[in-house]
Amino acid sequence: MPSKETGAKARVSQRQSSPSGHKTKWVIVTGGVVSGLGKGTASASIGKLLSRNFKVVPIKCDGYLNVDPGTMNPFEHGEVFVLEDGGEVDMDFGHYERFLDINCKKEWNLTTGKIFESIIRKERQGFFLGKTVQVIPHVTNEIKARWLEIANSEKAGVVLIEIGGTIGDIENSWFIEAARQLKKEVGPENILYVHLSYVPYVRSIGQQKTKPAQRDVETLRSLGILPDVIIGRSEEDLTAESKQKIALFCDVSDEAVISGKDIETIYEVPVMFEEQGMVSLLARRFGFSPAKDLTAWRNLIAAIKAPKYRVKVAICGKYTVLNDSYASLIESLRHAGANLNCGVDITFVETTDFEDGKVTVDSALHSMDAIIVPIGFGARGVEGKISAVKFARERKVPFLGLCFGLQLAVVEFARNVCGLKDANSTEASPKTSHPVVMILPEQRSVKDLGGTMRLGAETAQLRKGSIVAELYRSNVAVERHRHRYEVNPKYHSVLERNGLVISGSSRNGKLVEFIELPQSAHPYFTATQAHPEYKSRLERPSPLYYGLIRAAIERKYRLKV
Repeated sequence: MPSKETGAKARVSQRQSSPSGHKTKWVIVTGGVVSGLGKGTASASIGKLLSRNFKVVPIKCDGYLNVDPGTMNPFEHGEVFVLEDGGEVDMDFGHYERFLDINCKKEWNLTTGKIFESIIRKERQGFFLGKTVQVIPHVTNEIKARWLEIANSEKAGVVLIEIGGTIGDIENSWFIEAARQLKKEVGPENILYVHLSYVPYVRSIGQQKTKPAQRDVETLRSLGILPDVIIGRSEEDLTAESKQKIALFCDVSDEAVISGKDIETIYEVPVMFEEQGMVSLLARRFGFSPAKDLTAWRNLIAAIKAPKYRVKVAICGKYTVLNDSYASLIESLRHAGANLNCGVDITFVETTDFEDGKVTVDSALHSMDAIIVPIGFGARGVEGKISAVKFARERKVPFLGLCFGLQLAVVEFARNVCGLKDANSTEASPKTSHPVVMILPEQRSVKDLGGTMRLGAETAQLRKGSIVAELYRSNVAVERHRHRYEVNPKYHSVLERNGLVISGSSRNGKLVEFIELPQSAHPYFTATQAHPEYKSRLERPSPLYYGLIRAAIERKYRLKV
């Protein structure tokens, strides 16, 4: 009689077919030499090309022991991306959602922490029937079972698996081994391995060097994976000589070596891959005829690269050293700009510099066409952000506040318009006499920090006739959240008496979701407790970002867009 483990594995292994009876196809994306080459963008771009024929389900595997990235500082790992279901996941899911125009699920982000937690829990419950629990086969079986279960439950045509980190890292080795074993279970005709490697250009000799990529692929092959496609990341297109060398020494055809050169916008990557025959490679392996084209996508790229208008936007935050901290925000501005035929020049303004006296608010912001005060946690940089809000309000510069940005817009208004001089958030000043922003009641007893904030999609009721209702073209908005603090209900009435419009509230009316100033007082002053950037798409920009860029164009060019 089979053990629990063996029986579960057998059951999952049988679930590999889509509803039509065709086997699910699998694309595994790995990377090497150095991290940060753009595996997420490459994976999303491959998914974009395949999505014209298949339902594509992306999975990201991360080697860290955190259960999810929710407790990580943005300096550590970049932006934490929030899903509709409240999952706090790797920032690459932002690329997946924006390229594939889908809503991902938290189960699709596998971390070593999640896998080990599950294995240890099963061991404590006697699941392994006294066996010595090991990385192989127990950890790798767990990983494969998760992959196969996702493929089955989502009825996926293609499962796209990106393995984080670089080849040779200890912490992703179990994911690599599981990817190797998967080929036996699904059949070689149903799986394709793509490897992304760095091809540096040595300026002193004026030549691309393929040796790092060769060594990199050699390591991958030693682990049992023979790549079918190699993407060479480089400053410029791979030369014919470079492609031939990589093909020869890495044992792939010349056409299976794809250039991944530096480009102006990431949205060009699917087009670049398509032009180099990536779709043909995929079609031959998986047996399909490519459907549709990227015409609409190309038109928006053209608007990004050669816009009619151009505006400057300041992002006033405290994680500005690492742009990845604001990845979705940056992309949302590009989406809005593309749909308004407007180029967006982004300036990152470190608000702690205002507090330290390194720069003045006026010198940093006087030439800006729009100002954003984004997310943040803790007291550092708060007063600098408040001064940026004050500048935008008084100078009538189009303004958008996001999450913490809404809270600090309320603090600024309470201090400087309502006359509550000590107004603050209890997060920044626990003893303030006017706690206009305070922790949510249900958050007071929370001890575990991971996954315990107000997370995921929430519905807001919008005030009829408000700016936000006009932008959403509805009296309801559904946006994603990630916060513990909220505008104190005790101060709603005093804020509104002094001219602040609470233009969106939670269904029970207790929580402030959107605020604005009337257009008679300011051309565009809005803020939301949500993170609308998480749902923005190139072909479907976030309404609030669209409104911000439209207002910036109108203010700068003195015209109605």
